[in-house]
Amino acid sequence: MEKKWWKESVVYQIYPRSFMDSNGDGIGDIKGITSKLDYLKELGIDVIWLSPVYQSPNDDNGYDISDYQNIMDEFGTMEDMDELLAEMHARNMKLMMDLVVNHSSDEHKWFVESRKSKDNPYRDYYIWRPGKDGEEPNNWTSFFSGSAWQYDEEIEEYFLHLFSKKQPDLNWENPTLRKEIYDMMTWWLDKGIDGFRMDVINLISKAEGLPSAPGGEKYDWGGEFFMNGPRVHEYLQEMNREVLSKYDMMTVGECPGASTKDAAKYANEEGTELNMIFTFEHMDLDSGPGGKWDVKPWKLADLKAVMTKWQKDLEGKGWNSLYLNNHDQPRMVSRLGNDQDYRVESAKMLATFLHMLQGTPYIYQGEELGMTNVQFESIEEYNDIEIQNMYREKVIEGNEDHQKVMEAIYVKGRDNARTPIQWDDSENAGFTTGTPWLKVNQNYKEINAKYALEDKESVFYYYQKLIKLRKELDIIVYGTYDLILEEEENIYAYTRTLADEKLLVMCNFTAVETKFNLPEHIPFTSSELLINNYDVQNCSDISSIKLRPYESRAYLLK
Repeated sequence: MEKKWWKESVVYQIYPRSFMDSNGDGIGDIKGITSKLDYLKELGIDVIWLSPVYQSPNDDNGYDISDYQNIMDEFGTMEDMDELLAEMHARNMKLMMDLVVNHSSDEHKWFVESRKSKDNPYRDYYIWRPGKDGEEPNNWTSFFSGSAWQYDEEIEEYFLHLFSKKQPDLNWENPTLRKEIYDMMTWWLDKGIDGFRMDVINLISKAEGLPSAPGGEKYDWGGEFFMNGPRVHEYLQEMNREVLSKYDMMTVGECPGASTKDAAKYANEEGTELNMIFTFEHMDLDSGPGGKWDVKPWKLADLKAVMTKWQKDLEGKGWNSLYLNNHDQPRMVSRLGNDQDYRVESAKMLATFLHMLQGTPYIYQGEELGMTNVQFESIEEYNDIEIQNMYREKVIEGNEDHQKVMEAIYVKGRDNARTPIQWDDSENAGFTTGTPWLKVNQNYKEINAKYALEDKESVFYYYQKLIKLRKELDIIVYGTYDLILEEEENIYAYTRTLADEKLLVMCNFTAVETKFNLPEHIPFTSSELLINNYDVQNCSDISSIKLRPYESRAYLLK
């Protein structure tokens, strides 16, 4: 397996709006990020993935871009951006920007021109269709609920928007548009950035003729016609030839609905498309038949099956990205751990589980502090467009029970991840001197960076140690993965193997003490305890161990 810097890196995702506010307007900004680089350096991370900071009317918190080569006023200026990049590089950190090119904002100059007339040169930059008998061109559903089509009165046609109606989809069939996108990417790379995280990049190719989903419903999903579409690999290989292959950079594609077979093409070892992709299969384990908001209890057996499939199916063929939460997903310690009785223990256990797998680990801001989900009292306190649309559809228009819908939001809502970072125990958690754009989680007086840095047993220092181990031991990066104790209901255990070394990882995912019994087929002459989240003596006999609630250990076996 070829060694690469991006395989050996640890990435930290910053959601700029919620990270650090430098000017008291209640919104995190670029200068705020620059002021906290030493904190991130102390943690040990190599790469910052920065969620969008481009010019945007902010319908979907910056994922609706109106100018790809300008900075949103709320976040600062291009000079601030240049300073951030210089300060990061001075600390030997790399910057990965978010690239959102499945869609733009409806306020982008391309779309403003596109809707002026049917013969405008920019018309074909977007996907316009006449309706059928006063109905939408097909029955596809938007990711944010409702129809994926919006009627334009002026032009008397519909445009496609797989997300908000202020996020029209770009038409990748148009070679002139593709060239404009590649030129923009090149501009940023020449500026000195080190990579792109590509938002919903596997949606850029739609099925020919845009057929309706077969269910016959007025609004049916339709994902099979716009996910992993017919020309997506052709487009990404072209992007690679024209741009990506010319730089020593890192790429990760967000690919909802991609299988391991798809991933082996997107993230192939030959490097003709992307370095790795984000998959969502493990993020859907608590979704019932009704989708994301139909919350059901998740099972450890399912997590084992999904993670093992991705580890084994990509072995030698592609590279995994490892994450358990991000700006679109709830806090992992609330979702997969125990944020009440065992918050610190379960946060450390989940980190051990993830960082010892094969792939590049991603830490989402605040995860290293064990930040938790939030429960706002009223729907008005939530900001997220997805939450607001869903609540309107289910409660206001659909007469579903308010409390039941709120419970689903408490578990799965995107604003769980977007509450401001808890820096200290002062007002607004030290995030801003003004009124924060989204309320701070009320537990900031107990959970914050100031306390974490003063406590050598904190989640922060545990992450620091995990990252350090990764830099010291090739086996953590390059070793092959094998699941053990598959039938064990409480413990997720696996090995990693590189030459004559073995890494043994054991994680108790429950609040119940459970005995770990080492399978006989794993021979070793010596064992070294690398990391653990409880006080433990390094004993030579690891054949049978009582794991306490949410306990995890990793041993190096020789």
